[in-house]
Amino acid sequence: MSASVKSLLSTLTSRGPHRVLRGNLAIAGQPGVVFTPESGLSLPAVAFGHGWLTGASKYRQLMEHLASWGFVVAAPDTERGPIPSHLDLATDLLTTLDICTGVRLGDGDISVHPDRLALAGHAMGAGAAVLAASRRRVAAVAALFPAPTAPSAESAAPDIDSPALILASASGLESLSSNAIPLASAWGGTSILRTVDGASGNGLVEGRRTFGALGAGKHEKKTTRATQALLTGYLLHTLVGDKTYEAFADPEAHIPHSTVVDPDAPREEEDKPKISLGTVASLLRK
Repeated sequence: MSASVKSLLSTLTSRGPHRVLRGNLAIAGQPGVVFTPESGLSLPAVAFGHGWLTGASKYRQLMEHLASWGFVVAAPDTERGPIPSHLDLATDLLTTLDICTGVRLGDGDISVHPDRLALAGHAMGAGAAVLAASRRRVAAVAALFPAPTAPSAESAAPDIDSPALILASASGLESLSSNAIPLASAWGGTSILRTVDGASGNGLVEGRRTFGALGAGKHEKKTTRATQALLTGYLLHTLVGDKTYEAFADPEAHIPHSTVVDPDAPREEEDKPKISLGTVASLLRK
């Protein structure tokens, strides 16, 4: 473990150097929000998909963090009901990218480079981001604690040659509510599967959640900080080309508070898998 990676990780857990502005995507015809640095031309952009029974507002801290590091981050605020369409959310993510590249943001002094685009998401939003990436090539994909979708993201993954970062919970890696292993195994391009120490799949969601009392999970500050740092470092290298953060896109690199997982390594099958709320939702959609 190099001291430089430790130092970079520590730096990336803090906000970046840019003042952050917030905007409304609805002005351009797509319900949602956008966060940008105060100014900048040819910036990298990330379209972010939310999880089940949440919305864009539940990821404000994550989006503001990325914007403070120089990214335009936009999130559609659609498909928030109990039986969402993952394909429609994927379409909205692509529409969001179109808005970012086709419209001057802020007061006209913010623009996005069409070759510096990423699709990202949490839980079902991660699956929607993968489905979107199968329809349009982007520079990178980030699936944060991915959950099963219909159609399955892993069925689309073999056709995607964009690099991918897949983050998961070590404790939930083998659960029915996570498809991180099959997704990483099926990925057509280069993928990195990392587990985040002490994280749960729902730890990124801010504020109160519907069904929280039934075990849907609470916001975890440590999970958010670790995820923000890993994601920011990965995107700074893959989208911006900053070699300082090369380790964050290196499957051989050891980064504190995370562990690289080989998705094709043999594993023991669990005798009694637990059924989560996400799985129930998936069954409802069928």
